[in-house]
Amino acid sequence: MATFQLASASVTVSAKNMVSFEGLKPNTMKFSSLGSLKPGALTHRSFKGLVVKAATVVAPKYTAIKPLGDRVLVKIKEAEQKTEGGILLPTTAQSKPQGGEVVAVGEGKTVGKTKLESSVKTGAKVIYSKYAGTEVEFNGSNHLILKEDDIVGILETDDIKDLKPLNERVLIKVAEAEEKTAGGLLLTEASKEKPSIGTVIAVGPGSLDEEGNIKPLSVAPGNTVLYSKYAGNDFKGNDGTNYIALRVSEVMAVLA
Repeated sequence: MATFQLASASVTVSAKNMVSFEGLKPNTMKFSSLGSLKPGALTHRSFKGLVVKAATVVAPKYTAIKPLGDRVLVKIKEAEQKTEGGILLPTTAQSKPQGGEVVAVGEGKTVGKTKLESSVKTGAKVIYSKYAGTEVEFNGSNHLILKEDDIVGILETDDIKDLKPLNERVLIKVAEAEEKTAGGLLLTEASKEKPSIGTVIAVGPGSLDEEGNIKPLSVAPGNTVLYSKYAGNDFKGNDGTNYIALRVSEVMAVLA
């Protein structure tokens, strides 16, 4: 048992029923050197050693990972450490990467009687859905095993505007938010309505039917479309332009 003195109140902490975490066995916790603690004395540094990792760690004895079926292995791009202006970002402010390099692909999938090979190749730079796949730590780097369908597109340059969508996905340049109301009142950033209208920049080859044949999409580059407000994955181009990549089923109408 360990007893902490917090604002004249006695608090007893026991690890008797604690679940094990990577070698931390259920046992009685002893803090003989902590003494009396004051409010605010404990920070995140106090528990630096107690970290629960989300990624599965692959032991060094394994030298390769071979994805099965229509899965691919992607080496995750490292998060940006600084802003474009050179300001160092704290870990909590670094956005989760959504891109990386394909390092291995599965043998593909079978649709109907048709055997389909993977549409991505080793070495391709890809963008994937934000919460897709299973993260693994392999050879000292973070990787992601995910299905090919979770890959949004292939990034042929360093700018998202050049994204090549896969399957039934489309890339849309988002229309700018209205600066004023219909009555002429200037809107603040917080009160601006998130746009759900944009111009189609690029489209994927299409969706697959039950026989494995490609069915062309119902929208084309240049179309102005109305899409579901909270669908897809948002991106920002090198020039600050907003883009969104989503499935064609999330496009509700073509505006004429």
